[in-house]
Parts: sequence; structure tokens; C-alpha cells
Amino acid sequence: MSSTTNGAIKSLVPARMDRLPWTRFHWSVVVGLGVSWILDGLEIQIVSNAGFQADLDLSTQQVTTLGTIYLFGQVIGALVFGRMSDRLGRRKLFILTLAIYLIGSGIAGLAQDFWFLAVFRFVAGLGIGGEYAAINSAIDELIPSKYRGHVDIAINGTYWGGAALGAFANIYLLDTSIFAEDIGWRIGFFLGPVLGIAIIFLRRHIPESPRWLMTHGREEEAERTVSEIEASVEKSTGHRLPEVDQSKAMTVTPLDKVGFPTIAKVLLKQYPTRTLVGATMMITQAFLYNAIFFTYALVLTNFFGLKTAETAVYFFPFAIGNLLGPILLGRFFDTWGRRQMIFLTYLVSGLVLATSAFLFRADAISATVQVVFWCVSFFFASAGASSAYLTVSEIFPLELRSQAISYFFALAQVFGAIAPTIYGAFIGDGSSREPLFWGYLLGSGVMIIGGIVALVFGVDAARKGLEDITQPLSVLTGESKK
Repeated sequence: MSSTTNGAIKSLVPARMDRLPWTRFHWSVVVGLGVSWILDGLEIQIVSNAGFQADLDLSTQQVTTLGTIYLFGQVIGALVFGRMSDRLGRRKLFILTLAIYLIGSGIAGLAQDFWFLAVFRFVAGLGIGGEYAAINSAIDELIPSKYRGHVDIAINGTYWGGAALGAFANIYLLDTSIFAEDIGWRIGFFLGPVLGIAIIFLRRHIPESPRWLMTHGREEEAERTVSEIEASVEKSTGHRLPEVDQSKAMTVTPLDKVGFPTIAKVLLKQYPTRTLVGATMMITQAFLYNAIFFTYALVLTNFFGLKTAETAVYFFPFAIGNLLGPILLGRFFDTWGRRQMIFLTYLVSGLVLATSAFLFRADAISATVQVVFWCVSFFFASAGASSAYLTVSEIFPLELRSQAISYFFALAQVFGAIAPTIYGAFIGDGSSREPLFWGYLLGSGVMIIGGIVALVFGVDAARKGLEDITQPLSVLTGESKK
């Protein structure tokens, strides 16, 4: 890294980071940062079973309101901490947001009434929302380009591993023959913080993103950080890293902060089609997921005659399918290509759901077969949904990466919050399958549209450096890439 005129610096930081082989350092990034999604899945599943309802004497309306409060906290956390992440750095925020989550979830386990629980559910939501913005940015900036796609997608998919863990824990925690009614659900609230405490020590050893340092006037620290990473890589592999061609250097003029007018210009004027792709992908996947996930138990009880307690058994294959999809399909996003795989996953998930809709209307399938269709559909949808976060992270400049994620995440949550209400009305009292049939076709069409938009307007980002996909605002290039 060398200085030039007018305060500009010439840097090889991005090229040096992207040429690294996969080593223990990258595993530490995956484990240390990727736990966020496991925690979120764990949180949602622990709370959704409402083991605290009877103990705290809460109404059904209060229980559902707690879910809304948590999601609202996520949106606020993403927006606030997303901007702070771009302004202050990834590392400070992924330490802070995890600490906020630990405090919020842990203290919520001590609640004695609705309002105490509501306040700290909101605090926990703030932390997890901030994690979504800061962590996706940090992961994509630390992982080499040839691995970035499937690593990011697999990490986002681990949400369902956390959900399955929460569901499994609830089998025992909510069994009053094992734990007293006022004890089991409280232990559930402590599970995430216990895991988080172990992870926060690991995060202390994860460095600041050298890319972020490079664009914020801290070139010496960026150089030192990359050199330390390279030294650890060479030590673990036993081989010297190849030199980086000087032609790959980029010249940047560090930016202190990016104002909202600049952000609006980037999103709406400089990259309008990318904004369309990001918004469409995030909205469509959130709508479908919330539509099915929050109503699947009602469908199984109202139309297939299952008891409410029996529906919990069907959650596990549903969660496993969602977990395996990103893990098994993620690699193809780096080999076959982003646009092609996004289109395929969105399309197949929509078509499978549409097929099940016709069989459902004809009353031609059992509860087990219905769940199998959901598992197959969401095996693909989960990979597509995970790629939505990857896409938004890749296609906007580094200086507003976390904020872009937070804006699209917030937008998706709005549409996602509407879906359960719509599908609850479709289900009704279960007297007619026709409304839900059209609801499933609606969900199918929404996903297919999302895939088509990504195929037509998406960006070919597979195995490319982040700066080759979208140059930072601080890069001196003449005309920005379209």
C-alpha cells in the first residue's frame, strides 16, 4: 500500500485477501460470525412455543404481540446498527450487537410480567437485527471470492439449524414432568446467551475488515491486518503465498462517512436495476417463508385433522430440508453462477408449491405428503432466500454495504409481517380448501417472479472480487461501473 497525491492511497488489500486459500482463519470467521443465524432460529422457535404463556398469565394476543415486538426490534436494530457498521467498522458492531442480544435474551428469561418480557424481547431483536447487517458485510469482506458465495449462503441457512435445536429443546424444557412450569421456558431463554458468551470470546480474535479499513483512511492498519492474516495462513499451510501483481492495485480516497443523499443517489440513480433485484429477492422470499412457516400448524390441524401437539413432529423434517438446501446447493452459486442458481431455486420452489396446491385442493394428499412437498419446496427456497442476503451484500458499494442490507431487510420484514395475516384469512375455519389453494398459487407466483427478475436484471458475481462487482465509492476510476 502506498500514498499518492491528494490523500489518495494505492492498495492491494482486496487482491491479497481474495488470493488466500481456505484455512483455519476462515473457519474461525465462519464459526465466530455465523452463529448469529443459529441464535435467531433458536430464539424464534423457543418463543413461538409460548411456554411462558400460562406461567405469566398472558393472553394469546399478548403472545403474538411479543413476536411482533421482536421483529420490530430486528428492523430498528438493522437500520441503526447497519449505519453504524458502515461508519464505525464491522468489528466494533459485531461485538456490540452480540452483547446487546446476550443482555436482552438473558434478562428476558427473568421476566415476571408481559411488559418486562416485551422490553427485553425488543432489546434482543435490536441485537439480532444489527447482526444481520454487520455480520453479512464482515463475512463477505473476509472470505476469498472463490468461496464467498457458498459460504455466505450456507451460513445464512444455519438459521434452520438453530430452529431445529430450539424445537428439540422445547420437547424437554416444556415437559412439566421434567421441569416446573415456571422454570423450563426460562432455561430456553438462557440457551442463546450461553452459546453467545462462548462465541463472543472467539469474535475478539476476528480482525476488522481490511477492506473497510482501506476505504476509511486507516491504510497502515489495513496493511498490518492483511499481513497478520497472511502470516497465519502461511503457518497453517506450510507454504509461502504467491506475490500479488501490482496491476491489481486500486487507488482510493478514504471517505469518512456517506450521507443519505449519496445513498439515495446510489440506490435509485446509479444502480436502479440492482435495487430492483435486491428488493424483489428479499420481499418475495420473506413473503413466502412467513406465509408458510407461521401457518403450517394451522393447515395441519384444520385440514388434516392433526392435534396441535402432533404438528411439532412435522417441524423437524421441514427445518432439516431448509438447512440442507443452502449447504448442498450453495456451491453451485459459485460454479454455475448467481443468476442461474437464483432463478432455478426460486422457480423450482414455486413450481413444487403450485403442484402441492392442486393436490391439496383435490384432497388427494395426506399430512405427511403435504409436509414432503413443503420440504422439497423449501429445500430450494432456503438456498434462494439465503442468496438474497448475499446478493444485496455484493451488488452495492462497500461504504454503504451494511446499510443496504439493513434497508432491504427492513423492507422484507414489512411484507413478511403481512403474509401470516393474509394466509390466516385464507385458512379460516378450515371449511373450504379453495381460498388456501389460491393462496398457495399466490406464493408460488411471487417466488417465480422473484427468480425471473434476478435472472434478467441480476449481476454475474460468481468468483469475482467484491470490488470487481461493485467498486467502492472511494475508488478513483472516472466512471462508475453499471
